Amino acid sequence: MAADKSKTQGKDAKSKALVEEIDREISNTQKESKEIDLLLEQSKGEVDKLTQRNATINAHLQQIQSQLDQVPPADVRVAYDAALEAQQRLVVMRGQLEKLQSDRSHLERMLELLKKVREGIQIGAPEVKEGRSPHASIEVMTQAQEAERQRLSRQMHDGPAQALSNFILQTEIALRLFEVDQDQARQELNSLKAAASTTFQKIRDFIFDLRPMMLDDLGLVPTIKRYAKNLAEKTGTEINLTVSGSERRLEPYLEVIIFRAVQELLSSNSLHNQASSIKVQLDIGERQVRASIEDNGRGFDPLAIPDEAELTVKAIRERMELLGGSFELDSVIGQGARITFSVSAEAKPLIN
Repeated sequence: MAADKSKTQGKDAKSKALVEEIDREISNTQKESKEIDLLLEQSKGEVDKLTQRNATINAHLQQIQSQLDQVPPADVRVAYDAALEAQQRLVVMRGQLEKLQSDRSHLERMLELLKKVREGIQIGAPEVKEGRSPHASIEVMTQAQEAERQRLSRQMHDGPAQALSNFILQTEIALRLFEVDQDQARQELNSLKAAASTTFQKIRDFIFDLRPMMLDDLGLVPTIKRYAKNLAEKTGTEINLTVSGSERRLEPYLEVIIFRAVQELLSSNSLHNQASSIKVQLDIGERQVRASIEDNGRGFDPLAIPDEAELTVKAIRERMELLGGSFELDSVIGQGARITFSVSAEAKPLIN
């Protein structure tokens, strides 16, 4: 009886500590949400002002266009430059407004999740491996998913979305310049073509990051090889991939989990800070799949994982342990880092 009582008290203490931690996170999230609300209000006011200014400049530009024969070319160029500057500032501010709105939505979802987890703990969720509740595991994985979605959303906004907005501006400028300076108009179109090609490649990269089709068609090893090669070309980091064991197809869900783990660990700049070389070893054994990512970067204290990488590490560790696998992180400041994980080649899905 005394042992059972002590065990219960221990569980209650853990639950209480977890609730207090979640309360702090809720408080921080609410504070951050209020700060974003203030920035949103300021940005909306700025967008309204720029919209009015843009309308005034466009009206002036239309007036000049109706009197092209009477207006000196230098004045026409000044008017077009002013219109372009006003439109670009408006596009930038609208982009900032959209980003703030996206961040606000993300915080709202996070706040709702935290409150649900807190409520579940207070009700008394059953304990699982190492004293963690299912809610805690779900929280870590959900946070990781939301962080990845937010990262991709920000990349899409800062990359292709911004580029498409600029395409519209450049097209309008080229159309107007054809009436005044056709050589300059051709230069604008050539610039537009080059920007479109770059943006198209970025979109292809985003599609690969979201869901590489070759993972379904060719399997785990070719997809990791392709990803490592592309990442090395983009970042300039030397990535050496070694594959051992049997290069066979695994269960589809297992290939996705392993690929995502390698992808997330390789792309984490904070884990490979100032690394010029990364070694990736993938061993596909008969009963176990083991992967190791080692770099020659600055390294860090394993007990003080960089904030930008902490969520990634937690999420991958959770996935591996839920599948009965393992996750190890070794690092020494000034001597790089090595991350190793393994999972049974016959592991069962996380959700039956």
